[in-house]
Amino acid sequence: MRTRALRHGTLLTEIGLGAAQLGNLYRETTEAEVDESVDTAWDGGVRYFDTAPHYGLGLSERRLGARLASRPRDEFVISTKVGRVLEPSPETAHLRDDDGFDVPRDVVRRWDFSRDGILRSVEDSLRRTGLDRFDILYLHDPDDHFAQASTEGIGALIELREQGVVSAVGAGMNAADPLAELIRRADIDVVMCAGRYTLLDDSAAAELLPLAQERGVGVVAAGVFNSGLLSAPRPPADATYDYQPAPPELIARANAIADVSERHGVTLPDVAVAFALRHPAVVSVVLGARGRRQVTQNLDRAATPIPDDLWHDLAEADLISKEDA
Repeated sequence: MRTRALRHGTLLTEIGLGAAQLGNLYRETTEAEVDESVDTAWDGGVRYFDTAPHYGLGLSERRLGARLASRPRDEFVISTKVGRVLEPSPETAHLRDDDGFDVPRDVVRRWDFSRDGILRSVEDSLRRTGLDRFDILYLHDPDDHFAQASTEGIGALIELREQGVVSAVGAGMNAADPLAELIRRADIDVVMCAGRYTLLDDSAAAELLPLAQERGVGVVAAGVFNSGLLSAPRPPADATYDYQPAPPELIARANAIADVSERHGVTLPDVAVAFALRHPAVVSVVLGARGRRQVTQNLDRAATPIPDDLWHDLAEADLISKEDA
């Protein structure tokens, strides 16, 4: 699989495996499915893996670390995130997590973008994964804590980078504007932008992507299916968009893009992956998956050639902007 480089040389495969599903996102992922996910991705050439303490209250980090432990450490890139410290909570262990993951609530998340909180978070993540280092560390969803995260928090990550503990630092968010502001404020290497550079929402193209390209900051595109609406050749009537029921007008727009795609012999999800990878600021597209079938499906989508004329036709139909074409 082709790779793209961050400014200090870290190479990311154009497709990365997002490991939220390894933390039982929405429902249980079996151990066999975890094995299939990582093995199939690896066999397909994927060498970039992304996780976070938030995903399954540490379960994703534990599972991913265990599967990568036997792989040559210099052959893969792994990122995790900081900002949510996990603390034991035996009094809630009989409950299930209330933040999207099917796991016991035996630990709880506590927001902490202080220097001490970040150092503790990294130490805990190293322990959970069993790895000796991470390649990328992201501030995770600092929206409501931006003042501290963009000063003390990112300062702690830069300190770790300067010490050689990590190769690249940045932030991961669902909003483009704060990521652009962080690029202006701090000496970062990479940002993960979820859902804001897609066929249905290209708001990151207005400021974030040009600024990132100008400053030499890599952009990892996540959420390119907008949480489901773009993940099937034809969106179902109950499709979701950004984790909510999709508005009828967006379903209609997705179907219109699918019409154009099918005329060119490709599918809506094929085009969704290729759209993000076309921008020169984007260094990788991270796709979540559960089990062999979903990983293989994502790899096939990424490998599908998209005719150049398709982009022109989408722009002419006012389904993407002329700039994106």
